[in-house]
Amino acid sequence: MKNLIFSALMLSTAVFGAAPASAQPTLPAGVVKNIVLVHGAFVDETSWNGVAAILTAKGYKVTAVKNPLTSLADDVAATNAALDAQDGPTVLVGHSWAGVVIGEAGINAKVSSLVYVSAFAPDKGETVSALAASGPATAGVKAIRADDKGYLTINPAAFPAAVAADLPEDVGAYLAAHQMPLNHTAFDEVTKIAAWHVKPSWYVLSAQDQLLDPHAQAFFAERMKARVTTVDGSHSSLASHAKEVAAVIESAAGAK
Repeated sequence: MKNLIFSALMLSTAVFGAAPASAQPTLPAGVVKNIVLVHGAFVDETSWNGVAAILTAKGYKVTAVKNPLTSLADDVAATNAALDAQDGPTVLVGHSWAGVVIGEAGINAKVSSLVYVSAFAPDKGETVSALAASGPATAGVKAIRADDKGYLTINPAAFPAAVAADLPEDVGAYLAAHQMPLNHTAFDEVTKIAAWHVKPSWYVLSAQDQLLDPHAQAFFAERMKARVTTVDGSHSSLASHAKEVAAVIESAAGAK
């Protein structure tokens, strides 16, 4: 795990530049300062390092949730714990599977707005499995496999091209070999809440996504009436397009 964190830190530093060591700037009045970032399946919280570095350097208080990936309820509980620890209004951000998580946790009174990044956005009563089955399987979905305990990963040989095609090849290979498995039951869990009905929402659509079909992303965004930003990125656009993703989060915080 230390190697994964180191790799992600090196990527964010090399691509986006290290955060300055000087005193943090003060955000304008009325801007939400708290940002909670929730990671998706197969990766951990270090997937947000590039975005977190950009926002922290601008004066935001950034918290990256470490999801256990054992169930939807467990991931929601971890996210709510992070939200409850915030000292005021918070922008809640989810990537991929975490779109399901923030849809549930987003009802938390601390949450002022939601940002979905290449993410599922089910309505109440829906499941990821049913949503995925409603359209053609992508290269990434076809490569998902279960181990003997029912935990899901993506075939390492397919992972770099299907998930991280716009990251350096060695980074994609490293992430493929150090995946964080997701309990297969999570995809079948029926959602109880869809916070996007009551919280303003933003959506970053990844046009080259080979895991979550961009057409599905467009459907989610339109159904939510979200403010949409399209990036020419893979499913890993939170890393490859960190500047654009951070800018959308700033918009959700009221800074832009």
